[in-house]
Amino acid sequence: MKRSFLLVATLSLLVGSINSSPFKKANTNNRRRQRSSSVWKQPEDNWNITTIPRSVHPHLENKNYTHSLPAPGHIIYRTIDSDERLLMRFHEIKNNASARTLWGKSDSSDHHYSPFFDKALKLLNLQQVAFEIENSVMSKMSCTACKAGASLLQNYIKSGKSKEEIIKTIFQYCVNLRIQSAQVCEGVSQLFGGEVIYVLKRTNLGADEICSFIIGEACGDIYNPYHEWEVELPPIPKPIAHELPIPKEGAPSFKVLHLSDTHYDPYYEPGANAECKEGILCCRHSSGRPTTPNAAAGKWGDYRKCDMPKRSLDHMYQHIASTHHDIDYILWTGDLPPHDIWNQTKEENLKILKETVKQMSEMFPGVPIFPALGNHESAPVNSFPPPYVKQVDSSIAWLYDALDIQWRKWLPASVSHTVRRGAFYSVLVRPGFRIISLNMNYCNNLNWWLLLNSTDPATELQWFIYELQSAEFLNEKVHVIGHIPPGHSDCLKVWSRNYYKIVQRYENTITAQFFGHTHFDEFEVFYDLEDISRATRYRIYYVDGDHDASTRLVIDHETWIMNLKEANLYDFPIYYKLYSARAAYNMKALRPNDWDELINTLTDDQDKFDLYYKNYWKVSPVRPACDADCRKRLLCDAKSGRSHDRKFFCAEVESKIDSSNNGWRSWIYKGISFSNKKKLFNITAYQFLTNEVGQEFHPAT
Repeated sequence: MKRSFLLVATLSLLVGSINSSPFKKANTNNRRRQRSSSVWKQPEDNWNITTIPRSVHPHLENKNYTHSLPAPGHIIYRTIDSDERLLMRFHEIKNNASARTLWGKSDSSDHHYSPFFDKALKLLNLQQVAFEIENSVMSKMSCTACKAGASLLQNYIKSGKSKEEIIKTIFQYCVNLRIQSAQVCEGVSQLFGGEVIYVLKRTNLGADEICSFIIGEACGDIYNPYHEWEVELPPIPKPIAHELPIPKEGAPSFKVLHLSDTHYDPYYEPGANAECKEGILCCRHSSGRPTTPNAAAGKWGDYRKCDMPKRSLDHMYQHIASTHHDIDYILWTGDLPPHDIWNQTKEENLKILKETVKQMSEMFPGVPIFPALGNHESAPVNSFPPPYVKQVDSSIAWLYDALDIQWRKWLPASVSHTVRRGAFYSVLVRPGFRIISLNMNYCNNLNWWLLLNSTDPATELQWFIYELQSAEFLNEKVHVIGHIPPGHSDCLKVWSRNYYKIVQRYENTITAQFFGHTHFDEFEVFYDLEDISRATRYRIYYVDGDHDASTRLVIDHETWIMNLKEANLYDFPIYYKLYSARAAYNMKALRPNDWDELINTLTDDQDKFDLYYKNYWKVSPVRPACDADCRKRLLCDAKSGRSHDRKFFCAEVESKIDSSNNGWRSWIYKGISFSNKKKLFNITAYQFLTNEVGQEFHPAT
C-alpha cells in the first residue's frame, strides 16, 4: 500500500515525486514568493458546476423500513489463543523477520555505495521507515529518508540523466539495500519511476517543502505558498446549530451494510507460502513452497501478508444475504484489487472491478449500492491525475469511464457526468435524504499528480459545496461516503483543512460520514473550531428512516466477524456479531456529543479503553499490546477529523493520559511494556488485516 513511497524514501523512488506549480488561489495575501514554483502550466478548465444535471428523483423505493435494532446486552468474547501460544507465535515471526520489519538487520557489508549514500545510511533506520510508512505514523526518521531520496532524485534529474538511467539506479538501490526482492524492485521502479520523474522535472520546490507537503507534521510545518488554497463558501449565513435530538425509538429505519477494502486476490492459492520473501503479498503460487507446515496459507485466508480468496468473499456475501435479508442499501467504499502493486496493470484492475460488480449484483439483486473509489483501483496504485491531464498514457479516463459503466447498474444516469470527470457523484436517496460520494484520492498524499497542483483537484470540493448548499435550501440531510478518512495522515493537510471547513459550515446538513482505508474499527469526531468542546460529526451504520421527525442520524451500529483460524481448522467460516455500539459503550445515542463523551470516557477509564482496543482490532489474536503512547495515538485519531493538526485537537487527551501514568503502577507497566516491545515487536495492521472487509462485516479477526 505504501511501498512506492518507501522505495523513494530509501533513495529508491517515490519520495521524490512531489511538487507544485502555478495555480489559481482563492486567497493570495501573503502567498507570493520570488521564485518560479514549476516549469509546468496547467491547462484551463471551463467546467461549470451549475450546468450539470442533478439527481432530483428519489432513488430508493418507498418501503416500511422498520428493522429489529441491536438489543442491549453484554459482549462475550471468544478466546482464540492463550497468551502463551500468542507469545510463541510472535517469536516464530520474529525469527523469520524480513528486511521490512523493525527488528531485522540487513547485512550490507558486501555492498559499496557512494560516500554520500554511506553517510545517509548511517543516519537512517530503514526498517523503522518501512514500519512508519506501512502504518502512516511518521517520525523524523521518515522525514530524513524522504529528504535524502528527494534530493538524490532531483540531483539525478538536474545532472541530465535520462528517465531510463534513473529508473535503473532506483532498481539497483532497491535490490542492494534489500528493500524487496529483485522482482518487486523491478516492477515498482518501472511502474512508478516514470510518473515520479515526470513530476519532479516540472517542479522547483526543495526537498524540505516536498517532504513537509507529503509527510505532514513529522516533517515540520513548512510554509509552502504554492500549496496553500481555500475553497469559497457562498455568502449565505450559516443556520443556527441546535442540539440534535435522540432518534425516536420504534420509528422507521434504514438497515445499511457498509463494505470496504475487500482486496480480492484472484491468484490466492491455499497451501502456498504465507511467509514469502516479497513481503508485500504472499499466498500465491509465485510465493513458492512453504518451508514449514505453519507457513502454508489457509484455505479461507491468512493473517499474514495475504489478501482475500474469492471463496471467502462468496461465503461472506452469502452469509450477509441470508442473515440480513432486510438490507435497504449498501455503502461500498473501495479498494478492490490486491496488494501486488509491483505487478498490476490497468487491464487486470478493470477485470477485478467487473468481477466484483458482477459478484455484488448477483448476491444482492435489487439492493441499491452506493460505491466510492479506493486508492488501489488505479494502476499504478495511488495514481489519479486530475481531469486536465489528457495524454493517453497518463489520463485516468480509462478508469473513470469504466466506473461509469459499471456503477450505472446501481446509480441514476444523472451522475454520469461527474463520475467520468472525477469519480464523485450525488444521489437523492429518499425525499429529504441524499448521499454524496467523494473521490478521496484527490486528498491522497501519495497521489503524485496533486503535487503539480493541489488546488481543489477536479473542482471536487467546490462542487461539494454547491451540492450541500442546494441540499440546505431544500432541507435535505446528507450522508457522505469516501475511501480515505479526511482526518487520516494519508490525507493532505491543505485538502483536509478545507474539507473540515466545509463540514463545519454545513453541520446541520451532513448527518453522517462513512470511510474505509484504515482496516481498523474506529471513528473520527468533528468539532466546532470556534468552540472545540462541541462535537459536530461522526460515523454510523443504522440510519433514522422515513418519518416526519426523522433526523437521518445514527441509531446504532453493529460489527460482525469471522474467526479465520477456526475457519481454516474446521473448513467452514462461522460469522457472529462482535458488538453493537450503544450496548458495548453504554451510549444513550450515537450523536456527535455522545461520541465526544465516549472519547472522554476512554481517556479516563482504562477498562473501557481496553474494550475499545479489542473492538478496534476486532478481537484479533495477533493484536499488539497498547501502552500509554498507543492509547494517546488512538484517542487522538478519534478527535482529529482534520489531518496533521494533532497539537490543536489532542492536548487535553494527552495531558490526561500522561498525568494518569505517573504513579508506581505506571512505572511497572512501562517497564513490562518496554520489555515486551523488545521481545514481541509491533505488528503492522497491513500484515494481519489485509482480509478485512469494512465496517460492518469483517472476515478476518
